[in-house]
Amino acid sequence: MKLTVIALSIALGAVASVRAAQPPAAAQLRAGAARVDYTPAPDKLARNYTGVLDQIYVRAIAMDNGSTRAALVTLDAGGVSTDLYRRVSARAEQEFRIPAAQLLMSATHSHSVPSQPAADIEAKVIEALRQAVGRLQPARVAWGTGQSFINVNRDMVDPLTNRWWEGPNYEGTSDKTVAVVRFESLQGEPIAVYSNYAVHAVLTGTLDLVSGDLPGATSRYLEQHLGGDAVALWTSGAAGDQNPVFFDQTYELRDIRIKDYAKRGQDISNAMPPGGTGMDRNNPRVQLLMKEQQQMTLSMGQMLAEEILHVMRARLEKSPVDATLRGAQASFSCPARRRTDTGRAGYPGTYVDNGEVSIMLSALRIGDIYLGAVNGEVYNGIAQRLKRESPFKHTLMATLTNGSAGTGYIPSEDAYGRNVFTVLSSNLKPGCAEAGIVNGMVGLMGGL
Repeated sequence: MKLTVIALSIALGAVASVRAAQPPAAAQLRAGAARVDYTPAPDKLARNYTGVLDQIYVRAIAMDNGSTRAALVTLDAGGVSTDLYRRVSARAEQEFRIPAAQLLMSATHSHSVPSQPAADIEAKVIEALRQAVGRLQPARVAWGTGQSFINVNRDMVDPLTNRWWEGPNYEGTSDKTVAVVRFESLQGEPIAVYSNYAVHAVLTGTLDLVSGDLPGATSRYLEQHLGGDAVALWTSGAAGDQNPVFFDQTYELRDIRIKDYAKRGQDISNAMPPGGTGMDRNNPRVQLLMKEQQQMTLSMGQMLAEEILHVMRARLEKSPVDATLRGAQASFSCPARRRTDTGRAGYPGTYVDNGEVSIMLSALRIGDIYLGAVNGEVYNGIAQRLKRESPFKHTLMATLTNGSAGTGYIPSEDAYGRNVFTVLSSNLKPGCAEAGIVNGMVGLMGGL
């Protein structure tokens, strides 16, 4: 089954590839970018939201080489539904001549963005693309990487209980790489920056306030620093097992909430409710911790943004003049399972067979830069394996892109057996997804 899945992934990639003709040597890449606010009005907030901490945005970069177009889109959101992606990609192809396979539409995975009507979000994304296309101008693209130490592996064995739980595992797999793609005018003025880093956007998750969380803080800091109309897109790397390195406020708030529920006769120690539900907002300790969370979001956003700026200043690699824009997509299926018991972590789960579940892969080539994408939450080791096995020096993986897989988390093969919530809740059986993603992505990129 595993070999069939991998072969199918590569074969489908060859079929699905949008192979625009190689532009002539003299072709000029053009790029434009835009940012559109889509923060819900106060009277439109979901019931459990108490207000707005910071604005949320759709951000877009459009590209044109005279023969074809491509686009990168990010939303401050928990995810991108498959239906939304399909509707947007169909309109982008019809209205802006951007082939569906050359559009990467990614969620920043902020856990502090309420659901909104799909039609409203679609309209904002289309408006961002329209503005970006309208601002196309001759451009150069450059790639660079740096390192940031604000993430940490979150699968750990609790030293008190000797059971798997969620917490900082400093020895665990964790890629510190920040990948940066800079778009600038021929005069050197910044048009946009596209960055990729593996960390969960969960710092403001207990506040019940609308927020772009750490990615939003990073993008806002970059845009303010770069000035003008420059737009900063942030994409989530393989962060399925990556938390912010400083997360103590959330852990303490969780302990407070467990005690509050215990007084009511409810044991939620192994089944946490969402957000700040059940918190006593008049408790001075709760107020302090929540204020610290807000401060932490700004601090860590600035730290990540400063590393991105450092890369832009001193670590960008000069790319050959290459206006190639090519995209490809493929899907493959893996054996699925359904969990039959409950519990967040610490104990093995029980499962029954549940057919198969599909995973979608996308790849976009911009000159000598290869952007890979998966429509799910991927463990960090899978992205590291992709970078090791990719024949292309400038390779990254963006997750939560172009829809939402029915997989739940996508663990690396070595993660099965860790009784943490991300592995226990995965709908995937072991033995398929990691190899399918890596081999399928390498095949797609090779076809570009």
